[in-house]
Amino acid sequence: MADLAVAPRAWDGRVRLLAWLQEYGVYVSVLALLLFNVVFTPHFLEVANFRTQLIQVAPVVITSLGMALVIGTEGIDLSVGSVMALASAVVVLYLGYGAPVAIVAALIGGAAVGAGGGALVAYVGVQPIVATLALLVGVRGLANVLVPQLTEFRNPTLITLGSRSVLGLPLVVIIAAALTVLVAFLVKRTTFGRQLVAVGGNRAASRLSGLPVRRVLVTVYLISGLLAAVAGVLATSRLQASDPTSLGLLMELSAITAVVVGGTPLTGGRVRVLGTVLGALLIQLLQATLIKHNLPQSWTQMVQAVIILAAVYAARGRRA
Repeated sequence: MADLAVAPRAWDGRVRLLAWLQEYGVYVSVLALLLFNVVFTPHFLEVANFRTQLIQVAPVVITSLGMALVIGTEGIDLSVGSVMALASAVVVLYLGYGAPVAIVAALIGGAAVGAGGGALVAYVGVQPIVATLALLVGVRGLANVLVPQLTEFRNPTLITLGSRSVLGLPLVVIIAAALTVLVAFLVKRTTFGRQLVAVGGNRAASRLSGLPVRRVLVTVYLISGLLAAVAGVLATSRLQASDPTSLGLLMELSAITAVVVGGTPLTGGRVRVLGTVLGALLIQLLQATLIKHNLPQSWTQMVQAVIILAAVYAARGRRA
């Protein structure tokens, strides 16, 4: 009888540990990585280093915000990296009409791709991974057709967007922070945010309750495409060149990792915006740490795979 009493307590303790890891693991991981770099990485505390890390992580944060919304509906968007490439290509093509027109065209293109993916999921019934995988391949191909090789530009407005600072903070970082606040408000304080979480938690029950399930799904994927296009424009302005072949490559992996590590479950029904941002910071710090300690980029990808598996295991154990 004693053994039977101990077993439930042990299982309950394990569930509590997994729940704690899912809830706070990303905070602990970021703090541990920061402390490691402070002690073992030369010049880590220099302002220039922090500025560089924030600039590099900004597109990942923006793309991950859209991915978090999609995963919150129990979906996934594999096309975000290709949408970044398409936005980069469209910006260069329309620069002759002025930077504002080029940027708007790129954003419309990204939103259109996202809405198309959402329509395939909501109205045609295609699985999200299949629909967005098709877009991943097709949109990247379209971007390469539009701009077949690396193309540099000298538009002062677009260059300023990627290089300007306001009160010492890079403009791209300010944009990423503003979008984070906007998405957090959307999720926590609006009817659409509550509908999104409800659809992710139980799509059939949401439909029976009269919620506009299809409209929510299309809108979520549209926002994801739009945010990916914003990230593509910012990355292009910072590089002062468009290279659809490599821009945004494997961004979907980084975005999914940031979202899952941040505590948003792949089963939907919940969106953690701050956790997603910290997940993106964790990936950036990890990459920077490995580079500064002369380890190859392939190590980062392997570590990301382990992190994803650990995060999914923690979420699965908590549900059980």
